[in-house]
This record gives sequence, C-alpha cells and structure tokens, in this order.
Amino acid sequence: MSYNWGPHYIVPTDVLKSYSGAVVLREEFDEELLRKELEALGVTGPIAKINNPWYYRKKGAETWLKIGESSDEHQNFPTRWDTTGLKNGQYEVMGLMHVFVKKNGADTAIARQNIVEVNVQN
Repeated sequence: MSYNWGPHYIVPTDVLKSYSGAVVLREEFDEELLRKELEALGVTGPIAKINNPWYYRKKGAETWLKIGESSDEHQNFPTRWDTTGLKNGQYEVMGLMHVFVKKNGADTAIARQNIVEVNVQN
C-alpha cells in the first residue's frame, strides 16, 4: 500500500498565475503518512535528514536543470528560483524529496517527486 505523504507543492500566492523574476519554491509533507509508508516498506528507524532538490525544464523537454536544494524543513524547503533569464512559456518544476532513515547504523533513503506546471511571463 502506498501513502500519499508528499511532497506537496505550496503555491507562492493564491493569485499568482505566472512566475516572473525571483520566486521561492516550497513543499510540505505529511509526517504521519510518511511514517506509515516507511513502516510498510520495512524502513524503520529515526529520520536522519530530509532533503529537497528542485529542478525545472521547458514543457516537453527531456532534461531537467537543477534550481537548487534545501533541507530546511521548518520553512518548507525553500529554494529561490530566478526566472528572468528564461523565455516566456510553460515549464515544469519538480521537487524530488529525499527522506533518509537511520537503519542498522546506515542511512537508507526513499524519494518521491512532485511535478507542477508553471507559466513564466517575464
């Protein structure tokens, strides 16, 4: 069984339809569902670290370009993305959240992605 613990993209503002200039990307997760998924996978132990790298690509492209990454869970893994150098159009943004669990003295990791479509209008 799979539990939808996240990551869940947080829109910078309710009225934002297009991204222009610098925006801050954020994601959150549901810790209770994460722990249920870890248990179902047999990955038990304390969570050592959660890291969230961010990537983007022009819609329809194959290759992702890294924006940055964050392990600041308390601020919802914020990463600044400056879109001023991009051509206007549709893009995809991916947060690839990694959860590291201490198991038998070693780190075991699981990861989930969240892809959202955004419009860049500079």
